[in-house]
Amino acid sequence: MAGHSQFKNIMHRKGRQDAVRSKLFSKLAREITVAAKTGMPDPDMNPRLRLAVNNARAQSMPKDNIERAIKKASAAEGENYEEVRYEGYGPGGVAVIVEALTDNRNRTASNVRSYFTKSGGSLGETGSVSFMFDRVGEIVYPASVGDADKVMEAAIEAGADDVESGDENHTITTAFESLNDVAKSLEAALGEAESVKIVWRPQTGTPVDEDKAQSIMKLIANLDDDDDVQNVYANFEVDDEVMARLSAA
Repeated sequence: MAGHSQFKNIMHRKGRQDAVRSKLFSKLAREITVAAKTGMPDPDMNPRLRLAVNNARAQSMPKDNIERAIKKASAAEGENYEEVRYEGYGPGGVAVIVEALTDNRNRTASNVRSYFTKSGGSLGETGSVSFMFDRVGEIVYPASVGDADKVMEAAIEAGADDVESGDENHTITTAFESLNDVAKSLEAALGEAESVKIVWRPQTGTPVDEDKAQSIMKLIANLDDDDDVQNVYANFEVDDEVMARLSAA
């Protein structure tokens, strides 16, 4: 079983929901602000901003918060965030990619390095692990949108590359260059998605035992809890029985 998305679900269930929600809104707002600064402050004219706004809406972020984040992009006193990517190895030799938006590169680098070190991992140079991942577009729909055949048919019609359907959702993969067009076509067929984003997908998985899985879970939790970190990707795989025990713990 691919571990990262499963661990994210476990952490969210175990976390205090209000705190998790507040931090999520903060990170979504930061992405909206950066997207608005890198292009037009109009979602219809700025594909990155449109994705950021759609993802915020999918997470039930209030309209006022979204509008405030867009306006912040043109405010003279607004922070200037820099996009930074960190790469390294976690426990068990698991490859990890960390994406951050920061107004203080030294602070963020120091924090990320400490998380890796405390977990028994090590931070590497940019490019040290990203060659083991593919950069792809990912569109997620809840399972309630329809059965696997319906979603597969819509995905093929939209020009997507792959679909994985599970008990909780449907995950559609496409070339990242085609993400906007595919997402727009799927929205016409299935409605608004839960999330639309560009992700790093592992080419192969690294199997880990229960002890290493717990260590990786702590590393990802620490990274996710950092205000500057936007996304974390890892290539570990966990046995179904181990995942069940971690879920119940």
